[in-house]
Amino acid sequence: MAEILFVHRHGPGQFVHLAAHLAQQGHGVTLLSETTDREVPGVRVITHRPAGRNAGRTAVDYQVQVATRAAEAMERMKRQGEVPDVIYGHVGWGSLLFARDIFPSTPMVGYCEFYYRPKGADVGFDPAQPVTIDDVIRLKVRNFAQVSTMLGIEAGVSPTKWQRTGYPEAIARRIAVIHEGIDTAFCCPDETARFTLPDGRVVRRGDRVVTFAARDLEPYRGFPQFMRAAALLARRDPKVTFVVAGGDGASYGALPENGRSWREVMLAETGIDPKRIHFVGTLAHRDLIRLFQVSAAHVYLTYPFVLSWSMLEAMASGALLIGSDTPPVREFLSHGRNGLMVPFFDTEALAETIAEALREESALQPLRAAARQTILNRAALAECLKLQAGLVGRMISDEAMAPA
Repeated sequence: MAEILFVHRHGPGQFVHLAAHLAQQGHGVTLLSETTDREVPGVRVITHRPAGRNAGRTAVDYQVQVATRAAEAMERMKRQGEVPDVIYGHVGWGSLLFARDIFPSTPMVGYCEFYYRPKGADVGFDPAQPVTIDDVIRLKVRNFAQVSTMLGIEAGVSPTKWQRTGYPEAIARRIAVIHEGIDTAFCCPDETARFTLPDGRVVRRGDRVVTFAARDLEPYRGFPQFMRAAALLARRDPKVTFVVAGGDGASYGALPENGRSWREVMLAETGIDPKRIHFVGTLAHRDLIRLFQVSAAHVYLTYPFVLSWSMLEAMASGALLIGSDTPPVREFLSHGRNGLMVPFFDTEALAETIAEALREESALQPLRAAARQTILNRAALAECLKLQAGLVGRMISDEAMAPA
């Protein structure tokens, strides 16, 4: 049996399914991280000292401090006689920078989530925010950890083709495209699903419910565009109800300068009737899937950035997806085939497309089935785990990877 070390600053993160799968097969699985947000059965957790919030003046300073903290924990493992057969870690935070120095003979797989660049991705996407030389410097510095890490390890993994293509060719050619996987047995259509709104009203499939979900409600995920479209549609359609899931922080961008949340800012800007829109906060996973199951139309918008699991989970759950016409979305969604697409910044087009989805619900029903089939074909958990485990297995001996 193999000993596998997962390394992530905030674990288990993208490794949750693979770590659980390998542990179930009887392998020794350890997660090294600064913090964890959930327990994974069979997975031992080792935490390292956190990096200081103001760790230096640049991203490099911060990444080196994260790397140092992780290296201290790895060195303790080594002194205790623990040498993993393979290390599988996120390359973006710096956690793997010194792993090769501590375990020189251990093969490593890097999780390659996103390569920052001043053209063709998130920075510069909004025409109101032109790219400056300060942006170029900041982004190049931010890539330090993953470039330095990837030059010294055996293989990488990106979850989508678009995320992989952002990397320089010298790195990209060693990156496999394997999604983490969507549990299509859990994320599935359910005609009997019900969802209770904060005011106690229960909505179900067939109701005029438009949904939106993001980890945080912010510009990177098109929250302002959704709110403007919702306000337009609310004035035109007195029966539609909007349900929004997500927190009030900023996962990727910045909060408004006035100290308010984007939710507060957009409520004030649009003047939408608070009775027409329900903010349900951060939902438990089961409740989020239930929301997708009752949705008449689910809106997913994103900058050219990391693709959210929520979009694929909504598709697997049989939601009618309305997505932004941006590269990460286009990889899985095709207008008129398995969903509907709109230009990211075209609020009027989004409002009209939502109205069309509600008006033509029966005619558009085949899009729901096609969306689910897309996920079954391209991101089903069982097949993704098979590919991920196969990559781990190729790093070490077949004997070590044989199930117990």
